[in-house]
Amino acid sequence: MDCFTFFNTDISNYSLPERFTFPFYYKPHPISELASKELQHLLSTQKDWNHDFQSIGKMFGVLIVQNKDDEIGYLSAFSGKIAGKNLIKGFVPPVFDMLTKNSFYKKGETKINQLNLEIQKLEAHPNIVQAMNDLRTNTILSTNEIRALKKGIKKGKEERKIIREQARIDLEEQDARALREELNQESIREKLQLRNRSNYWKNELFKKQATVDQFTRKIEHLKEERRIKSNELQQQLFESYHFLNQTGETKSLLDIFKDLPSLPSAAGECAAPKLLQYAFQHELKPIAMAEFWWGASPQSEIRKHAYYYPSCQGKCKPILGHMLKGVKIDDNPMLINPAVGKKLSVIYEEDEFVIIHKPAEMLSVPGKKIIDSVYSRMKEKYPNASGPLIVHRLDMSTSGLMIIAKNKETHKHLQKQFIKRAIKKRYMALLDGVLNGDRGTINLPLRVDLEDRPRQLVCYKYGKSARTKWEKIDQIGEKTRVYFYPITGRTHQLRVHASHVNGLNIPILGDDLYGKRSNRLHLHADQLEIIHPLTKQTMVFESKADF
Repeated sequence: MDCFTFFNTDISNYSLPERFTFPFYYKPHPISELASKELQHLLSTQKDWNHDFQSIGKMFGVLIVQNKDDEIGYLSAFSGKIAGKNLIKGFVPPVFDMLTKNSFYKKGETKINQLNLEIQKLEAHPNIVQAMNDLRTNTILSTNEIRALKKGIKKGKEERKIIREQARIDLEEQDARALREELNQESIREKLQLRNRSNYWKNELFKKQATVDQFTRKIEHLKEERRIKSNELQQQLFESYHFLNQTGETKSLLDIFKDLPSLPSAAGECAAPKLLQYAFQHELKPIAMAEFWWGASPQSEIRKHAYYYPSCQGKCKPILGHMLKGVKIDDNPMLINPAVGKKLSVIYEEDEFVIIHKPAEMLSVPGKKIIDSVYSRMKEKYPNASGPLIVHRLDMSTSGLMIIAKNKETHKHLQKQFIKRAIKKRYMALLDGVLNGDRGTINLPLRVDLEDRPRQLVCYKYGKSARTKWEKIDQIGEKTRVYFYPITGRTHQLRVHASHVNGLNIPILGDDLYGKRSNRLHLHADQLEIIHPLTKQTMVFESKADF
């Protein structure tokens, strides 16, 4: 078992966990951290292979295992490929090696690449380029000429109307009748010219389009052939991935994802499934696991060098659900109500609304599994209040000011203020690093990561506009306090804008999604400015952060 690695460090003082790591939300066990540090040392010093981590970062994983002799060691894995390879000495192999020489995948890939070359050659062929240019040129010429003729007809019609009106005044009836006939004939000639030129261009464009279609039909045929072969190859690939579990049960990707709407690309190529597959194949008992990012941050999702991350929801959760069957796992912390014992504080109250201070780790509205929330507590406190109560939300981990409407009219009025951005909000955050600069604006559009909800991605193609102003308050050792002024209100906006490489590039302290876990997320809504729904006066409320 070449992939079983003994620790370089004495682990006799390390206690092993009683249950396996819950892979989708965890704090790495100390022995997992030790294995990660040893692997990171290897990545920093090895000379056997070369990968440009400064340009392309990668996710790595370690799996603490116990062999038949009760010896403790660890396995190492990477997601996808490294240095263009699936197989690297010391790392577990992929569940299915698609890069094996003469494999069906390589053969299929070669055929698809050949089709790509044919399509590229046809699209760049001088004849089709000339035909498309001719079609484009004639389309422009026809549009311009027909537009000019229609403009001339309109102008002629207006001029003839003026002449008729003048003739009715200046000429005798017989002369006026003759002039009207002449003007009618002129109108007929103009319309006839428009019809003739329209028919001419219609025929010309039909011929030009027919010439283009001779080429494009072959291109479309090749593209359809490529699509079919790609789908067949993908289907065959999915059928080739088979995942074991502790009970010896095997399932393919198609079986695992059969009840889900789609099968994500690269499913099964992440580090976690590779590690567990190798462990079960070699009768190694899984003890604990951790995954970390190594290298440059990607441009869309947030990944920080040497930070730990949970397994993804979209690709890994269905696979690991099967692979961890029969393994005793830590409880899912997301099913535990974090707000037990926490209290809401009332900052200000009157007949129309109330301003509260929400503690960190309390939901604004009920979740799928946890009902306890600001809404449920306000509903209990004000049973006679009409309307939805909640005017806006704070992330569960964010503390600070929220406004609660006691009636429908106030709720409607306040929501309009939010929509028109008349309500001003300020947040205080403690960043996990030293920030250069004093103030600025971050403009990074956001959308949900469809394969790893609820994480957000920076996406310029499909993302919604997200803008944040920031201002540095002070520096405390290796930490920085800032004010955030959100111009828009997207999900996790401040957290992503703080952590992203094109934002402040420093996560908020305690951000368990985009940074490192701590005792709490150090983000607090400390100021709220509204317009009173009845008096129309500006009101400002403040609440100090406890950090």
